[in-house]
Amino acid sequence: MKMKKLFLIGFVCLLFGLVGCSTKTESNGGSSKEPVKVVTTIAQIGDIAKQVGGEAVEVESLMGPGVDPHLYNAVQGDIQKLHEADIIFYNGLHLEGQMDEIFQNMQGEKPTITVAESIPKEELLADPASPDITDPHVWFDIALWKQATEAVRDGLIDLDPDNESVYKENTSAYLTELQELETYAKERFTEIPEESRVLVTAHDAFNYFGEAYGFEVIGLQGLSTESDYGVNDIQRIIDVLVERNIKGVFVESSVSERSINAVVEGAKEAGHDVSIGGELYSDAMGEEGTEEGTYIGMFRHNVDTIVDSLK
Repeated sequence: MKMKKLFLIGFVCLLFGLVGCSTKTESNGGSSKEPVKVVTTIAQIGDIAKQVGGEAVEVESLMGPGVDPHLYNAVQGDIQKLHEADIIFYNGLHLEGQMDEIFQNMQGEKPTITVAESIPKEELLADPASPDITDPHVWFDIALWKQATEAVRDGLIDLDPDNESVYKENTSAYLTELQELETYAKERFTEIPEESRVLVTAHDAFNYFGEAYGFEVIGLQGLSTESDYGVNDIQRIIDVLVERNIKGVFVESSVSERSINAVVEGAKEAGHDVSIGGELYSDAMGEEGTEEGTYIGMFRHNVDTIVDSLK
C-alpha cells in the first residue's frame, strides 16, 4: 500500500513536470532553450552579433553612443555583465586598452574573442608614427569587417552548434548587405575630385578608411585619444590646410570638438577659411534605435557627410 502511494506521488510529480516543460516549449516558439547571452565592448561588434545571432542571442554592448573606447574604464556593473555572459566579443589590438587585463582573466572562464585579431596580420595597418603598434580601427574597411563578422559567426557556432544553420544563414545575408554598402560608398566617392580626397579629423581613426577608399587621412592626435596634442600639432594641421587649400575638417562624435575648433580658428587667423564639414562617427555609433545606431547606417552617414562636404 505504501509503495503504491509513493508510486502515485511520483507519477503526479512527473506529470506536472511534463506539463511545465510543454508550456515552456510552446511559449518559446517550439524551443525551451534560452538565448545565448552575448556581451560586446563597442556597439559596432554588438551590431554584428545581433545581425548574425538574430533571435538566438541576447546582445548587450558596454560602450554606447559618444563613448571613447580608448579611455573607457569598466565599472562594477560591467564586470557583472561580463561574468553573466555566455560569450564575450571585443575588438582587441588595444582599442579597449584599459580593459586588457579583464579580458585576459575572462579567457579562462568563458569564450572571450577578439574580432580584430582574427584578421590576418598582413592585412592590418601599423601606426604611421609607431610601426610596432597596430591600428585597431578595422571597422572602417568593409572588407575587413566582413572577416570580423565571420569571426563572430564562428564563435557563436562553437558555443551553440544547435543553431549553426541560423548563424550561417544570417551571416550570409548580412555579408550581402555589407557588399552593397561597399558598392554604394565607392560610387559616392567618385563625386569627389581626387585632389580633394583629404580627410582631416581629430584623431587617426580613419587610416583603414583612407587605405580602402583612396583618401589621404590627417589626424590631429594619434591612433589613441590618450595621446596628447600641442600647439605644434595644431600648427602642423593648419599649415597643411593652407598649403593644400583644404576647406573642410571633421569632428567626431566620441571626441571633444575643442581640438578641431582650435585648428579652424588658427586657420582663420592665417587668412584661410575652413569650415566644419560635419560630424563623423569614429569609435562609437549613433543612438540605439536610429539608423546611425547600426554599423551600416553609421557608415552610410559618414560616406554621405564626407562626400557632401568635399565634393
